Amino acid sequence: MKYKTRFLAFFVCMIIFNLAANFAHPVTPTVIQDLNLHDYMFGVALAVMLMTNFLMSPFWGKINNYISSKLSLLICCCGYGIAQVWFAYATTELMIILARMFAGLFTGGVFVSFLTYIVNVSKPEDQAKYLTYSATIQSVASAFGYMIGGFIGEYSVKAAFMVQAVTLFAVAVLFYLVCQSDAPEGVKISGKQLAKEANPFQAFMDSRKFMTIAFAMLFAVNILINFGNTGFDQAFNYYLKDQLSLTSSYNGIIKAAVGLVSFVSNMTLCIWIINKTNTKKSMVVLVGVCTLSAIGTLISPNIGLFIAFSVLVYAGYSVSLPVLQDMVAKMADPAQKNLVMGFYNATKSLGSIAGSLTAGFIYSVNAKLPFACTAVIYGVGVLAAVGYMCYKNNDSRA
Repeated sequence: MKYKTRFLAFFVCMIIFNLAANFAHPVTPTVIQDLNLHDYMFGVALAVMLMTNFLMSPFWGKINNYISSKLSLLICCCGYGIAQVWFAYATTELMIILARMFAGLFTGGVFVSFLTYIVNVSKPEDQAKYLTYSATIQSVASAFGYMIGGFIGEYSVKAAFMVQAVTLFAVAVLFYLVCQSDAPEGVKISGKQLAKEANPFQAFMDSRKFMTIAFAMLFAVNILINFGNTGFDQAFNYYLKDQLSLTSSYNGIIKAAVGLVSFVSNMTLCIWIINKTNTKKSMVVLVGVCTLSAIGTLISPNIGLFIAFSVLVYAGYSVSLPVLQDMVAKMADPAQKNLVMGFYNATKSLGSIAGSLTAGFIYSVNAKLPFACTAVIYGVGVLAAVGYMCYKNNDSRA
């Protein structure tokens, strides 16, 4: 299979995965309410999945130095599918938490393998473009996955989970068939070494091999924007059901609109930002747009404006993600790229854990409080982005 044809097939598989990964999200608030669980469970359920995602992402980044990304994708997509079947039949808070934790063991591997495959297999001149495509697919396909899951959920909540699981099993096989092997030749790993690599905390300690002040600032921006986005997203989904009494299909339609806006923005504005602008300054502007839009959701006098500002929050995050991803990839030393991208995904999960937990617990105090928290966190993200820009500018003059 030719280079471009293989990558086209890879991106098609990415689209299918990101669609499927979001089939269950719009029906999760219904599951929580139908089982009469606590309101905070919408935040806790995602947070525990992201916690194991966070712990395992560096491991998958390191293990991809020994096995091919396509094998990781086969294992992780199947594991995720099994986890969603478990979630579908969970009836208590403990069962849901355990199912979500099991899912997190594998979702980290999927997203790390996406990044390592692109970094390892793409030509240098295509890397930034393909990373942008990857982030765009994640945002846009996820939004349309919400829409599909929302409509399936109108028919049957459990059906949304079952369709999701079957699709994940199928795409696992597709990834293995279409991806080129990127496993290093002649590199073997013993059982003892594998046990060492399986220690997630060892993987974090190994980040000392590449960590610099500039990297630390970039990872801080990554944590903050994902804190803000995940907290906002979880509160928004539950708010539509709990406060506005909208069904899962409405959630899906709104997310589809977000997907369209994100697609247009990423295919035009994002590529222009990466290729034509100073990305350090652009990142400050993008996070600033998210901050102002989050404030807009708080002061909106009607549902229409609330949803319009919400779409802007999502769109701002969608554009900032590939820009930040490109900045991290370009800074990474070639020999450390797998480890760096694994750590990038881990810090992304860390921010999402904090955002999901915070939104879940403060929602019980006031339904609009998570949106205020989002504005504050994005505001701190602006300061972190400004700090990185000033540091890099001073460093380049030294």
